[in-house]
Amino acid sequence: MTLTTRKFTTGLTIATLLATTTPLAAQETLTMWGRDDVAVFLPDLVEAFNASHETQIDLQIVPSAEMVQKYATAAAGGSAPDLVSIDLIYTPAFAAAGQLEDLTEFAQELPYFDQLSPAHVGVGTYDGKIYGLPLGADASLIIYNKDLYEQAGLDPEAPPTTFAEVAEHAAAVDALGEDIHGFYYAGACPGCNAFTFLPMVWASGGTLFSDDTRTVTLDTPQMRAAVDLYRGMIEDGLVPAGAQTDSGANFLAAFAGGNIGLQYSGAFAIGALKNDYPDLDYGVGFIPGEEGGFSSFAGGDNFVVTAGIEDMAPVREFVDFMYSEEGQTMLAQATGVPVNGAVADAALEGLDERYVTATEAMANGKTPATPIYNDLINSSTSPWSSFIGEVFYTDDVDGTFEYLQDEMQSIIDMSDY
Repeated sequence: MTLTTRKFTTGLTIATLLATTTPLAAQETLTMWGRDDVAVFLPDLVEAFNASHETQIDLQIVPSAEMVQKYATAAAGGSAPDLVSIDLIYTPAFAAAGQLEDLTEFAQELPYFDQLSPAHVGVGTYDGKIYGLPLGADASLIIYNKDLYEQAGLDPEAPPTTFAEVAEHAAAVDALGEDIHGFYYAGACPGCNAFTFLPMVWASGGTLFSDDTRTVTLDTPQMRAAVDLYRGMIEDGLVPAGAQTDSGANFLAAFAGGNIGLQYSGAFAIGALKNDYPDLDYGVGFIPGEEGGFSSFAGGDNFVVTAGIEDMAPVREFVDFMYSEEGQTMLAQATGVPVNGAVADAALEGLDERYVTATEAMANGKTPATPIYNDLINSSTSPWSSFIGEVFYTDDVDGTFEYLQDEMQSIIDMSDY
């Protein structure tokens, strides 16, 4: 098979922009940037902190699409903020570039450290040192239409727990009529499919990378089983044709229309559906492995500190407030997923019970920890993007696996992390 050769430059661009840094001075007012994905809770959290503490946080919300480049440029110019809430997948890239403060000792001294989201801490750890801690979270899970389940003769309180049940449930719902489809996914959205597809592989015991992230493990029995599940549902007509070219624009909208039986989505969908589609009766469940078990892609943001800060005491004030019952309750009320397990029950009290499932999913979640995640996965020109765009439809499954495993491995081999 022939695929177009692509260039992968994001990691190199970050490293180049971060070549020059200027140490920060200690100050009573800390500057902080947060991407707009956390704007639903971070401004309120900061406002509450500022109202009750001598230390003040000067917060600026940055569009998510601009955050990585903006922070890299600011660091190169010596004008980076003290604190940043950044998409957790980029933590290793900035840590590898030497831009982030080593938080290892700071983190391990926190009395609740072992209760913090392990996936966030894991992706925040680079070369044996901790550079990022969880700030905001999302978790991938199943959403399913209870009304359609009931009409199809399925138990509306029992989401699928194996690959076979996913296919069976999708087929039962799809049989209800030509305007109803059993399953949906956004086929042209690499980030969406990392978030929702990889948990099936993890729950089955597979991986995408070796523990040191230097070896690609794309072609495994677990990945092939997950691919076979999707291929089978597509071949059986259980997935609408438009799914193949959906870049993510209809990632939730298709399900919200009421004609989709089930799909893999995220905790963010709970609030969105509840607020915008209050009449839609839906349930949530865990993303299963081939024979059972479950996993989740732990998404969201990590809290990082720009390298060179001289006084961590004010940072500790904010961190303790952020992870307190008050802070986690504010987070849970906005997103439904607290990140400090020590106070999670209290933070979730009185909230939609579906958020409990999301929190349990995140606690069993994973996040790939590689400095070149964008080049390998998230970019529209990444090998993963090509993989999910082709492997469900191609006649040459073996060739697709072989080529794109090699493509991924070559990018890692050429990288300098």
